[in-house]
Amino acid sequence: MKIVGITACPTGIAHTYMAQEALEEAGRKRGHEIKLETQGAMGAENEITEDEVETADVVLIAVGCAVEGMERFEDKIVVEIDVADAIKNPQAAIMKLEEAVK
Repeated sequence: MKIVGITACPTGIAHTYMAQEALEEAGRKRGHEIKLETQGAMGAENEITEDEVETADVVLIAVGCAVEGMERFEDKIVVEIDVADAIKNPQAAIMKLEEAVK
């Protein structure tokens, strides 16, 4: 499965990047291709391209605040979770995505 998404936390520092790392690792361990854009204190990093959105099976939004660019995902299956949950249990988040595309 191909996953794209966004991670962001209210302060845009640690949790944004911790969630990205945890989710990407959990996704790869389950055999998925995953790319997560971070929207943090430094602005958007690791930005998702139009091509990546087009070919994605599902979109993961792991945030604790408002994020920019949600209109990119209008025609996609979108699963939203809290950024803290993504850090605490990234495997559960990936399993939630797997269920969403069944």
